[in-house]
Amino acid sequence: MTARVRALQVVSIAAVLVVWEVVARAGWVDAAFVPAPSAVARALAAVGPAALAGLGDTLLKTAVAYVIAVVLGVGLGILVGSVRLLRDVLNPFVIAAYGIPKILVLPWIIMLTGFGTTPAVLYGTLHATFPIMLLVMGGVRDVDRTLITVARAYGAGAWQLYWKVILPAVVPSVLAGMRLGIVFCLLGVLVVEMFAGVRGMGYVMGALANGFKAPELFAATALVSAASIAIVLALDWLNDRLSHWR
Repeated sequence: MTARVRALQVVSIAAVLVVWEVVARAGWVDAAFVPAPSAVARALAAVGPAALAGLGDTLLKTAVAYVIAVVLGVGLGILVGSVRLLRDVLNPFVIAAYGIPKILVLPWIIMLTGFGTTPAVLYGTLHATFPIMLLVMGGVRDVDRTLITVARAYGAGAWQLYWKVILPAVVPSVLAGMRLGIVFCLLGVLVVEMFAGVRGMGYVMGALANGFKAPELFAATALVSAASIAIVLALDWLNDRLSHWR
């Protein structure tokens, strides 16, 4: 990324913050609901320790759920996508399961597992598995059949076919699914923390919202957004590092 592009990005963010500050100070918006950036910065200093502790707990649960979701999503996506019979039979059910609002399942998860960490991990895993699986299935389905035919002609076995042809071909789909999955996973964990958690960033944000503490809520939201953006950028870097394998 060139220095010019970075400078334009910084200027754009600064311009938005300045306009936001002016609008808030002029009273064009209700400060009780949309505080000025300067008020959010002061609130961040006040709520920072509790918010950071909650964010760490949330990210830990998200990491556990994300690892499980990636293993399940990639593994099942490759398996179902590469076996035509399985794909034809299961594809409608996978799409239907992906389309069902996951919030409908949350009461059942809470009823079966109670409150705390377990429902957050399960719900985050459920939220992230299906988008990863669908993207990987699509990537396997779209692999150039000529490559598979040539590999078989040269005597490649089943494992060599997967390792040398299919896996390199689906790397972009896997990484796209991982980028999408982390957002769904974090969202799922935050939702459970807000409604059925006893700690975590979702619990902190819910308490701030119930207390009508808008500056602190904006500050906590900014921390979550920053963490999410950092994770996605890290996955983009991983995508660039693995692109040569394909």
